[in-house]
Amino acid sequence: MIPALPLLAPVFFALVGLVYMRRELPRGSALLRLGEYAGLASIIVSLGALALLIRDGSTTGPLIGAAEMGIAARIDAVSVTMLMLVSFIGWVVMRFAVTYTDGEKTQTRFLGWLSLGLASVLLLVTAGNLIQLILGWGAVGLCVNRLLLTYPERAAAQRAARKKALCSAASDAGLIAGAFALAAAYGTADIATILDAARAGEGGGAAMLAAALLAISALFKSAQIPTHGWLTEVMEAPTPVSALLHAGVVNAGGFLLIRFADVLLLAPGVLSVLVMIGGFSALFGGLVMLTQPSVKTSLAWSTVAQMGFMILQCGLALFPLALLHIVAHSLYKAHAFLASGGAVAQVASIRRPGPVAIPNGRAVLKSFALALAIYAIIGLLLGIDGKSAQAIVLGAVLVMGVAYLLAQGLADAAPEVLTRRMAAYSVATTLSYFALQSIAIALTAGTVPATPSPGPLQWALMALTVLSFGTVAWAQATFPNWATHPAAQGLRVHLSNGFYLNAVFDRLTGGWAARNR
Repeated sequence: MIPALPLLAPVFFALVGLVYMRRELPRGSALLRLGEYAGLASIIVSLGALALLIRDGSTTGPLIGAAEMGIAARIDAVSVTMLMLVSFIGWVVMRFAVTYTDGEKTQTRFLGWLSLGLASVLLLVTAGNLIQLILGWGAVGLCVNRLLLTYPERAAAQRAARKKALCSAASDAGLIAGAFALAAAYGTADIATILDAARAGEGGGAAMLAAALLAISALFKSAQIPTHGWLTEVMEAPTPVSALLHAGVVNAGGFLLIRFADVLLLAPGVLSVLVMIGGFSALFGGLVMLTQPSVKTSLAWSTVAQMGFMILQCGLALFPLALLHIVAHSLYKAHAFLASGGAVAQVASIRRPGPVAIPNGRAVLKSFALALAIYAIIGLLLGIDGKSAQAIVLGAVLVMGVAYLLAQGLADAAPEVLTRRMAAYSVATTLSYFALQSIAIALTAGTVPATPSPGPLQWALMALTVLSFGTVAWAQATFPNWATHPAAQGLRVHLSNGFYLNAVFDRLTGGWAARNR
């Protein structure tokens, strides 16, 4: 076991991808399972990296290159977590993809691009050097573009790929410029050295510029509004692509922010912008998601919202919680996309046993009060006094979701069993929040910086966050009571179209003029 071990994971997928690219394999060939085996091998490598981390602590492997220009594997809590996550999801997606594309003429080439895409993501998350980071970042965009054009004759696929290419180009430019700024600020391309110097407060204006450029790159990569359109239009690609995109690729923006958390803390203004953009994307994406008739499109808007919430967490300097969010969202969203077909059939077969329980205003008010009480009691029992102000605010946002659950159980028509179930879910959700938060902070201590005390601007943004999420949660809980109003019906139409922001982006970029290839 050597510090360069994590680099074997992208090598396995890259070699398998090249095998797939050489020639079309016959249907049923045992070689079609090579991607699945690469995933298993990558999981073993990730477990080996975890063992190295436990034994030796954080370290960077030997540089494969010269003059700090090359490839080196980083082993720390962030990289190992992402390595394990991507390896597991990669194994699941490759296993699923073989069956899903069975009988397709381009099956082998599709599996090849999927393997190369996973290799690129693994190269990115294990980067210990700026050069490797840039190579992985750019390769991910290239592979995703090819996967979106699995059916190149479809105009919708062309449009989505074109917009993704534009956003990837902007993200690549931001990362490259940010890397140059980091190199100028710290005189090195070694990421660990840069982070150590940034934690000591070094870097000056060049570091602040680098933070801004990295934030721009992350926002384009994570499909934040108004650059979200490509992510909500990838339904023309096969389901394994959707699973890989929503469960892995869009998380790269959050990973970048977490990776350079020490640099971002040098630029509080940049963090404030992330709070505003991430918070708006979370709220907007969540509302639009509720109006979508298609399961996969609804999941896509959910990803926009979840990525917005992750960016919000980074803006609040809650980097351990953002990493936890990446893991939880990736696992959930991969399962959601791969199981979307079965979910549609299951929902269609459900028969409602009776009237729908609709909470009135009094029940919603009571649910908010109970949710706040549950949060306060559990928080005090588990030590809320030791949490940062930002973490407490994030918990208050969680209360909004818990209140929505309780409101369903407190509705007049709700059966007693539903009331008890919603109460149990609410307590379990709050307990899980505090437990997982503590675990994430403990596991990343020393790798990810602690959350600093907020300044006046941060306090104002946190107040705005609680107010905004609270208003939306109240509106969502009481929506059935005013859904039949003409104004509400009109609002629903506009929301289902995302207030036409994607159409504006299309016009500005010429997205409607996608030509056949």
